[in-house]
Amino acid sequence: MSDRAVVLRKLERRFGDFIAVNGITLDVGRGEIFGFLGPNGAGKSTTIRMLCGIIPPTAGEGRVAGFDIRTEPEKIKANIGYMSQKFSLYEDLTVEENLDFYGGIYGLDSRRRDERKRWVLAMANLEDQRNTRTGLLPAGWKQRLSLGAAILHEPPIVFLDEPTSGVDPISRRRFWELIDRLSADGVTVFVTTHYMEEAEYCHRLGLIYRGELVALGTPEELKRRHMHGVVIAIATASPTDAIAALEGNPVIRELALFGAGVHAVADTAEPARTTIETILRERGVPVERVEVIKPSLEDVFVSLIEQRDRESQPLGEVAG
Repeated sequence: MSDRAVVLRKLERRFGDFIAVNGITLDVGRGEIFGFLGPNGAGKSTTIRMLCGIIPPTAGEGRVAGFDIRTEPEKIKANIGYMSQKFSLYEDLTVEENLDFYGGIYGLDSRRRDERKRWVLAMANLEDQRNTRTGLLPAGWKQRLSLGAAILHEPPIVFLDEPTSGVDPISRRRFWELIDRLSADGVTVFVTTHYMEEAEYCHRLGLIYRGELVALGTPEELKRRHMHGVVIAIATASPTDAIAALEGNPVIRELALFGAGVHAVADTAEPARTTIETILRERGVPVERVEVIKPSLEDVFVSLIEQRDRESQPLGEVAG
């Protein structure tokens, strides 16, 4: 068996004149947790629809679980699991009835279905809820049940599209513990997420923007390779005023809202930190703290996107 679960070469998808996915080349290893990051409209969902055999590529090649995405889409569908951010469960059915239903869709015989159902209930810690109507379950429990339904037929690859959207942090952490267990058992997990702290759990990450794969690597590699300069955190009660005061200063390369504060990117810690403190004090912007910090994945994400936007601007627009 190949050690590569997903193989893409110059994958492209057009809708008329619009290029939704532009020449993506990518390998994902068996048992790997691969994170796919990108803003809305970047091409994540279109790529996943091609990988799942739902739509064909316009150009390029791809194989998922050893099957060709152009010529063997039905074989791909039979060998993957898929879970979307909208729970694909029947809320009027009980937990057990939902699993029976999906077992029937996957063509499991009664013995195998019962065996897998017991495994899913134990994995998701839902044995005591097997007769509970699914619509009555808390969001975190529905999430675990959705994952269980997606892997009931033991697929070698599972695609998770924003799987933890709308659930609390504790439920998200428990969900990722289940993902870790799947990976340890050799299941490949291909996940999209907009939670940057979740991206840290992935073995590798791919950042897609405007249909192109603009960065690829482990979380630490991305921080080391793509975060040029230092990140300065500005804790202030008036972040928008701070950005307005600092914009255009040649010492500062980038500015972005970050939580309740501001992150600035500069070539060196000094004189940037001193300059920031001086300007904000002179403009009367209240400042609690200005400090150099270790860059986060979100810093890398913002920096890469802003760099790509600058590169795509006409020279006259940049100069102006």
